Amino acid sequence: MREELMLSFKEVFKSSEEPKVYLSPGRVNLIGEHTDYNGGYVFPCALSVGTYIVISPREDRTIRFYSKNFEDLGVIETNLDDLSFREEHDWANYPKGVLSLFKEKGLTGTHGFDALFFGNIPNGAGLSSSASIELAMAVAWDEMNHFQMERIPMVQLCQQAENEYIGVNCGVMDQFAIGMGKKDQAILLDCDTLEYSYAPVKLEGVKLVLANTNKRRGLADSKYNERRSECEEALADLQKEVSINHLCELTTEQFENHKSVIQNDTAMRRAKHAIAENGRTKLAHKRLEEGNLIAVGELMNESHRSLRDDYEVTGEHLDALVEAAWKEPSVLGARMTGAGFGGCTVNLIKEDNIEEVLARIAGDYKQRTGIETEFYVVDVGDGTRELTKGE
Repeated sequence: MREELMLSFKEVFKSSEEPKVYLSPGRVNLIGEHTDYNGGYVFPCALSVGTYIVISPREDRTIRFYSKNFEDLGVIETNLDDLSFREEHDWANYPKGVLSLFKEKGLTGTHGFDALFFGNIPNGAGLSSSASIELAMAVAWDEMNHFQMERIPMVQLCQQAENEYIGVNCGVMDQFAIGMGKKDQAILLDCDTLEYSYAPVKLEGVKLVLANTNKRRGLADSKYNERRSECEEALADLQKEVSINHLCELTTEQFENHKSVIQNDTAMRRAKHAIAENGRTKLAHKRLEEGNLIAVGELMNESHRSLRDDYEVTGEHLDALVEAAWKEPSVLGARMTGAGFGGCTVNLIKEDNIEEVLARIAGDYKQRTGIETEFYVVDVGDGTRELTKGE
């Protein structure tokens, strides 16, 4: 892939320079959904698919972007002195936002660059292509200018770019998993404090499979805001009896003792999910450390049921895809991942006869929804890094 993209770069920019190539992964959250804004843990890992950036400095202050995913947009040109958001710059606003935030922090480069991007993350699947682009740009820009920014502040800068420059109110998980990922490791992350620890993902005889519903997440934004306010309502009621700042400070047992104080039944079920999911996430970290994939799979299944019944963010398509997987004895666990209402499921599937298993899941899903699904058998990869020859 590296050599192929370098050739594309030379063709697009008519360059004889030897560019550098970086890979910034996508990410999937194994378990821990809708816990982050409730003061709980998430458990993501970086993937072997992601966003490539091929980049070479220029002599002037011009910046030229090109994406092999959006070839119809051609070369998008700007310069270091004009990093303002422009609607017509489309996808290139993501790397521009990162450059703008570097500049705000006084880290201004003297030379522009040519950059070719290519992503093999399925678009709209909820595997975080935007954060992948942001980290690709940040790492390449940092190394080109020898800024030597530490990785966690860089992760936070990329989140800030998405929040303030793009205007998307995302949490820090995506950028953190992509920037801090390690091969064959998942990250238990407290999004509030950024305390984190790794756990080995040993998948002997088991594959990590993402399945795309091919249903765009149309309701996700409005329902996300609704769920947040319902959780805040539950928290406000609980604070009349217990001294907490976040729902996930409570254990499931403590919640059961105090849940009667929550006036609204819907708000109570939302809180029940967040608190139970946080417990499942911490337990999944322990079970992975023990190498107990069967237990991890069971926790994933419980997670989906909770997201379906108590949090109500799955919807017809995600339920159909997960339930089709549950019918297969070789599926250890399956759940929705991401905000919900479309996007992807994450599955742990024994690799024996996996093609037949996936064909049956796809057939069942199509019968229920009329939609074809796509599968991505992925590995747990490293965080954003420069690729060396032969990679």
